[in-house]
Amino acid sequence: MSVTVPSPSVSKPAPLLSSPRLLHSLGDENKSVLSLMANAQHIFVGGQCQDISVWDKQSYALKTRLRGHTGSILALELAEDRQWLFSASGDGTVRIWSTTTFVLMYVLHPYLEIGAGDLFSLAWNPALQVVYVGCQNTSIQWFDFCQQQIGRRARAQDSSGTSTPTRKVHKFFDSYPQYTHKPADLLANNFSSSPLSEADTCCENVIAISASNVLDSAHFGYVYCMAIMPSQRSGSDDLALQPCASYQLLSGSGDETVKIWTCTTSGPVLTHTFECNHGAVLSLVVRGDTIFAGCQDGYVKVFDLETKTLIRTIIVQENVDILSLSMMHSDLYTCSSNGQIQRWSSSFNCTASWKAHEGIVLSSIISQSTQADGFLLVSGANDGFVKVWDIEVLPKELLAQVRESHVSEAGDDGHDTMTYALSTFVSIPSVSSDPLHVEDCRQAAIWLKKCLHQLGAESTLLPTYERGSPLVLATFHGTQGKYSKPRILFYGHYDVISAPPDGWNSNPFTVVGRNGYLYGRGVSDNKGPIMAVACAAAELLRKRALEVDLVFLIEGEEETGSSGFMDALREHKQQIGDIDAILLSNSTWITEYPPCITYGLRGVVHVTVEVSSGAPDRHSGIEGGAAAEPMLDMIRLLATLIDGQRKVAIPGFYDAVRPQTEDEKRLYELLSRVTRSPGSVLSSRWREPSLTVHNISVSGPGNSTVIPGRVTTKLSLRIVPDQDLETLSQALIAHLKSSFNVLQSPNKLFVSIDHTADWWLGDLNDPWFKALETAVREEWGVEPLRIREGGSIPSVPCLEKEFGCRALHLPLGQSSDQAHLPNERISLSNLQRGKAVVERFLTKVADGCKSISNTS
Repeated sequence: MSVTVPSPSVSKPAPLLSSPRLLHSLGDENKSVLSLMANAQHIFVGGQCQDISVWDKQSYALKTRLRGHTGSILALELAEDRQWLFSASGDGTVRIWSTTTFVLMYVLHPYLEIGAGDLFSLAWNPALQVVYVGCQNTSIQWFDFCQQQIGRRARAQDSSGTSTPTRKVHKFFDSYPQYTHKPADLLANNFSSSPLSEADTCCENVIAISASNVLDSAHFGYVYCMAIMPSQRSGSDDLALQPCASYQLLSGSGDETVKIWTCTTSGPVLTHTFECNHGAVLSLVVRGDTIFAGCQDGYVKVFDLETKTLIRTIIVQENVDILSLSMMHSDLYTCSSNGQIQRWSSSFNCTASWKAHEGIVLSSIISQSTQADGFLLVSGANDGFVKVWDIEVLPKELLAQVRESHVSEAGDDGHDTMTYALSTFVSIPSVSSDPLHVEDCRQAAIWLKKCLHQLGAESTLLPTYERGSPLVLATFHGTQGKYSKPRILFYGHYDVISAPPDGWNSNPFTVVGRNGYLYGRGVSDNKGPIMAVACAAAELLRKRALEVDLVFLIEGEEETGSSGFMDALREHKQQIGDIDAILLSNSTWITEYPPCITYGLRGVVHVTVEVSSGAPDRHSGIEGGAAAEPMLDMIRLLATLIDGQRKVAIPGFYDAVRPQTEDEKRLYELLSRVTRSPGSVLSSRWREPSLTVHNISVSGPGNSTVIPGRVTTKLSLRIVPDQDLETLSQALIAHLKSSFNVLQSPNKLFVSIDHTADWWLGDLNDPWFKALETAVREEWGVEPLRIREGGSIPSVPCLEKEFGCRALHLPLGQSSDQAHLPNERISLSNLQRGKAVVERFLTKVADGCKSISNTS
């Protein structure tokens, strides 16, 4: 049986808008275009062949080449205020060129010269007149170009009586063969293919970075990329630097981190480190306080600097490096090693994707067009081409019209993350009861982990038992503030029951929108609510308004009894961390309307009872009347469990049942009016214990002429507050054994407790419950009904006991959702408003905790 492995991305792949138009291709002798920069008149191209090509932006003609480097041009940077172009190279130098005359102004040597290794990245701070250099030896170095600094250095060189060399001796590139035993000097020019240019030999300003301007081990990996905040790039809509404020330097590295440095006159000061955990950080771009980091394995991590939080992870394409990023206002352009460029909106949806190059896209830059109000995306790759794309922004009115024309059948925006992610989630047939779907269950866990990670959580998988479905653990971290954050655990399950096609009007594993409802197996139980809560957290993150830690713990075997769940929970409890409250959404309202909050569940004891003769099956025509039949013993035994008033006859069964209060009586009267059912019926379903005989099975063929040698019965007890689970289990066993002994039968009795789950009852006066109830009331504009359930969710009371906190149950579905039945559905409105309720609830909880902190 084939296993369903959907795309991990929660961004809808079909673009809304067309791809940018290719305006021009610039072919270059460079085999790889490693770096790009552009100003109003020119496009500057750095590649493997040591020269920098300068192209006219109006005519797209090659204007000149800047020669002097003896290694690949790894980075370019502009100082618009100085009309300078910086170039960093594998030859261990930074060169500064005039962008008007193309004359070489300075040759800058890093501290330790070639000991710094390749110079991968550059950033210019216009306020301090400082250039920052990211090095292969993990250092960040900087040079101050204010006139006083340069003047002092020139005077120091003049007073020393030494002339400034045209360039410094390079220990490797200016070396002789080892057998000559000669020291390196400028005469050993090993670059016959690219001799020193006239501009290089005429340059009189060879300068060096001093030891005091070095941050050794700024990272624990190569410093591949840097950026300045606020951004000064073309296409940026960042506000200008405020008076008395400082620029901030961002650096990305092979150590999988992004570091934030405050730029001071004495050098960068580290203020924060973001962990990416998805391979080397190869590219950086910023917009306002939002940082985008392109990583080695196809992920873009989106961080908010103000709140110090991860707000989103974009999966562009797994295992395909993101080598360059560019921003055009709110649109992000990602350039990948497979030649693709993709455009992402401010809501992290992919709005365009196209094959830009036949090679690896290594660099990109946004530049203003020579046409009024137009912008260009310039991309370079190892296919030897620079391509110029027209990315003129559509007017807002036209953009709105385009989006309006792409409304989906479900009535939602085609880019709506929640419904798109849910449709992908449902497409995985994670049926935990079917051994053929074991791998599907694992794939569902993997997909959910990646989905939650993209929405902004740190996520991982936790093992349960051999061949067991893993748990998904994911944490949405709230804003780091001066108050301690509450930590809320959301419990759910990604497994579903089977969905035979009979009775379904559509494929059960394909979400279909019809008349305001979404149909599909799991949309109500429990994949839809999981997506609603996850997207609520993501929305708060996007607004920088999540001020709690929301911890997802999602299991994959709830429909089959949660095997191994509690053992895995206890094993990984330290990794999960402390929890202040538990939230779940795993049931439905009592009617279609109004909304409800569930505050109680019955417990359950599942029991197998067997009566066996120990002999083979027999023919009733031969042995009937002569043998003590196990079936007759079973019938007489089961009859002892219920008395003439249909009450459970187990001694002491009702002794611990909590009496009904006056408040409960009034509640049942209200519910009776809403549901048009007697309050006594609701009470018997929810708050009274019961016994049920589910089936009787026999050995042998089961036809009407056979006396079965073995008869097996499945039965269950439903228990309520304050009945004790263990006490009633043992009372049932004792009653069955004593009743069987009375029969004086030669047959044998076997009783086993198969599965138990304790009852659960919430606290209606608890502040957490009040906050949830208020959130529902404010969203729906009506008072929610307080209801209980006759069923059981084994994990809820166990979670309460394990973490020592209260659980809250917010049902999102309606009574007609048909969970576990054909044509399972959920109202799209319920899903959307349920998401809004969770947002309100999380906000209220955070506000309440801040109020407590202020008063204390």
